[in-house]
Amino acid sequence: MREFMHYITNAFYGATGWNEDNTYKELNATARELIDFPLPRGLRLTLSSLATPHFATSYQLGSIGIVDGSISYLYSTVPLTAVAAQSEKIPLAALLRSYRRLHELGTKDRQWFWGAETPTGSTSQLPAAAILSQSPDKNRSSLLYGRLYLPQSLLEGLVVKRFSSALQVQLSAVSERSLRNGGTLLGLVQYDRGKYGIEGLASTDGGLLGIRGLYNFGGDASSGAGSQNGSGSTEGGEKERIYGRFSAGGELYYGTLNKSGGMSLGARFATLPTHRGTPLTATVTVNPLMGNINATYAVLAKDYCSLATRMEFNVYSYESEWAVGMELWSNRRPAGFLLGAVPIQQSEPEPEPPKKKERSFQAKLEWRLDDPEPEPPKPSKKSAKKEEYLGVLKARLDQNLRIGMLWEGRAKSLIFSLGTGIDLHMLGEPFRSLGLEIQYSS
Repeated sequence: MREFMHYITNAFYGATGWNEDNTYKELNATARELIDFPLPRGLRLTLSSLATPHFATSYQLGSIGIVDGSISYLYSTVPLTAVAAQSEKIPLAALLRSYRRLHELGTKDRQWFWGAETPTGSTSQLPAAAILSQSPDKNRSSLLYGRLYLPQSLLEGLVVKRFSSALQVQLSAVSERSLRNGGTLLGLVQYDRGKYGIEGLASTDGGLLGIRGLYNFGGDASSGAGSQNGSGSTEGGEKERIYGRFSAGGELYYGTLNKSGGMSLGARFATLPTHRGTPLTATVTVNPLMGNINATYAVLAKDYCSLATRMEFNVYSYESEWAVGMELWSNRRPAGFLLGAVPIQQSEPEPEPPKKKERSFQAKLEWRLDDPEPEPPKPSKKSAKKEEYLGVLKARLDQNLRIGMLWEGRAKSLIFSLGTGIDLHMLGEPFRSLGLEIQYSS
């Protein structure tokens, strides 16, 4: 389950109009989240709060053999007024959905991120660009985040600073006495022009230096992309074509202390939000030095069902790995989900042919037509609104017959995550892990 602070950090990126998906490191993000979702271990409780539009706190307590926990603080110079912070109001799709649709290049509208409708007239319905236009510091925003882990006294921090609409700097650090030199520091310089994005990185761990970039073409990235292409279909009733964006990039890094380096190349095709067909994402990455080839494919088959598969192959050792993942949403409670995760959609009865109504006896005596019948009341918007999803089942399977299953949902004002890991090679004791996480935020 994504933690509350991760949700608030994404809200900061959404409020400032920063597209964190337009980077090379997020090339395989969709398949990774559908397959490599973390499983809870033991019991963990989290209490969080967005105390003011600028300040958030989170306290976590867990038990995995020993009692541990953490204390987190976050400060944003941009007011996060467009985000639902109460756990009973947070749209589950915004917090738990793994399939990530791409943004349209050149737009700052992040309304899709929240994944649910908001009341008419609320600030949440406004595009992020409209919200930003009300803030003079939209291109000078900052975020400060710190987290202390107990009892090991490990401290981690994050600083994000925007210098312009296209330039952003991130500094992340970890401090713990058991680490070499007492901790590590990683710096990122990110430059995003929409059609391409470049990142430079430097780390004190091994004296690592690197650069990576991503270039977009086709779809909304092409010079001729317009409203016609945005429709996702051709005129004249022709067969619908897939409307999406190609992205290609790579990374190159070198460790100045251990005198070793590496590189990788990758490409992605993903449909855009305006595509009328089934959303899909396909990626391939190659590490020529290590001989690794990684290919993924993810599809949003239905609004309530996402599927992903991943294949890895090494040309030097001929070793291969595969994994599949699934995400199935339901608007039923867990007990009802076991009986049927997706409600059966009953077909509407065919309308009966209208029968000609004869005039009443009184109307015939008065030589007139009957009075018109009153129109039936229109259904209210509240009753017509689609029922919100109450939970999601996530599952994965790999070539070693290891299964991961996770049920996430909401009970009253609590958001919970119940998961287990199963190893089919050990049928005597198949359950390798079991955990429950509970979050509450105000």
